Amino acid sequence: MTRTHHEPEYHWAVPVAGDGREANPAHWPRGGWNPAEQRTFRPAFRDERGDRFGAFDYLSAVGRAADVAGFDGVTVPYDPAGEDSWITAGTLLRESRWLRVGAEFHPAFATPVYAAKLSVTLQRFTDARLDWHVVVDADETAQRALGDFVTGDDRYARADEFLTVARGVWHERAFSYEGRFHQVVAGGFFGPLSGVPFPRVHLTGTSDAALALSAKHADVHVFGLDADPAVLAGHIARLRAAAGARRDGIGIGLRVPLLVREDANEAAEALTRRAGTGAGTGAGLSAADNAVVWHGFDAFGHRDTAGLVGSYDGVAARLAEYRETLGITRFFLAARPAAEEAYRIGEHLLPRLHAAVPTPAKASA
Repeated sequence: MTRTHHEPEYHWAVPVAGDGREANPAHWPRGGWNPAEQRTFRPAFRDERGDRFGAFDYLSAVGRAADVAGFDGVTVPYDPAGEDSWITAGTLLRESRWLRVGAEFHPAFATPVYAAKLSVTLQRFTDARLDWHVVVDADETAQRALGDFVTGDDRYARADEFLTVARGVWHERAFSYEGRFHQVVAGGFFGPLSGVPFPRVHLTGTSDAALALSAKHADVHVFGLDADPAVLAGHIARLRAAAGARRDGIGIGLRVPLLVREDANEAAEALTRRAGTGAGTGAGLSAADNAVVWHGFDAFGHRDTAGLVGSYDGVAARLAEYRETLGITRFFLAARPAAEEAYRIGEHLLPRLHAAVPTPAKASA
């Protein structure tokens, strides 16, 4: 079932470069990373006939946890130093019946025609549950190591062509295009490969070029969390102004790393244990608000610096506030370790969020 932009969705992040309880990623033992740190990991369900718990099995366990916990989907990050997002996403799609799976990728990874062909097959095999998360503003050093030397605003021009060509060959049987970065002559899909729903396109960024690209191509634009809601509101207003009168609208998403516990004191203590003495006090948690934006999640291996620390009630109230005041309806949540925290958040936080669903009028304000 396709949801409208007004209906909230909650997605979980799959760790593609190891995982663990420790703050320092160099000590994460899971997913086949950091061999010196390996220790026994016993998931709830496993094959006990010998040592058959391999590198992918932990990612599979995270996907099952998200499915069982009631998340709407999972996102597989693009990480040049981590596991491949397409292979991981394809496998998770086949292992689940309901989850949407977002493959995050850079436009340099393949031609848009090949990306479209790959996605047509995934959509056909998995009841059209594939999402695209297109990363344009990637680290230039990492991209050069992969053979990609496109920089500056040319990255957005190439992404524009990439998405134009991908949609063109998807929807037309004789699509031709002549651009700076991509050319196609009479491309398109036939027979059972035609008529398949195109993946939902997610884009990010706050620059004028990023917002213009989303205004043209995005189904959902995903922002990072900012401590000042007014700053986030300003970015959203700029996006909507760039989109103008686009009839289908653009869904607004938010990436939010989390550290949530039963009450604020427990969350502060957990943060102190993970980040070191004084972190809990620095988080500024109190019984008055029960949830704060804390800067430092990047030290725990998250891509974002800012996230929420607090009680289940406090964090649920803060996310509901973002929904109601800013119209954000796509939440991309993450926590470490990913398997256990998916169950925790599914049991304690998601029910609170579903109990506070805003009206469509508020969500679209």
